Amino acid sequence: MQEIPPSIILIDKPLGITSFDVIRELRKKLKVKKIGHAGTLDPLASGLMIVGVEAGTKLLYEYQMLPKIYEAEICIGERTTTSDKEGGVLESCVVDELDTTIVEKELLGMQGVLRLPVSIYSAMKKGGEEFYKKARRGEHPVPPVRDMEVFEANLIEVCEKRDERMYLKVTFSVGSGTYIRSLAEELGRRLGYPARLENLRRMQVGDFRVEQAHELNVES
Repeated sequence: MQEIPPSIILIDKPLGITSFDVIRELRKKLKVKKIGHAGTLDPLASGLMIVGVEAGTKLLYEYQMLPKIYEAEICIGERTTTSDKEGGVLESCVVDELDTTIVEKELLGMQGVLRLPVSIYSAMKKGGEEFYKKARRGEHPVPPVRDMEVFEANLIEVCEKRDERMYLKVTFSVGSGTYIRSLAEELGRRLGYPARLENLRRMQVGDFRVEQAHELNVES
């Protein structure tokens, strides 16, 4: 495991709060002015956040560009407006079973650089404003498309069928700027089904691991 610099704090972000909530809570507890993080996690995602305090904020861009490892649970058989379980259902179907060999083959085929659409409910910006803010106002911006790099994609398990959908647990090792929701939908397309992200946990950034991180208790 990589040694943690004194001006860097590793946080295991819990589900249900924003990355800004993490920073706000730490600023209050540490009583510092200069504080930031090296990569947003959605409220529905948990896991490793790298936080820089004072001089550590100068290291954040470098850390933001590091490769990341995620553990994702993917729902096969349903696609939503947000590409995760929070959105309205756009398409659904019954999935009786999935062939493990085929899933592994398609994941192998996803390794490399993929040009994929990004959810309009992402934090990606256009004209200085996040796409998700436009979408929540009822606007219909054209989904941005970007290159995403997948170093490794491995099937952990095919989970028990629920509500006529199949669920896969997958680890993705990816380059900076890769959206796992986009990879979830792409895997579904390759398997011939609509798909979305069910759960997401960031396990590693560069050589920093979530096992090194502190838990955060957010005061209400």
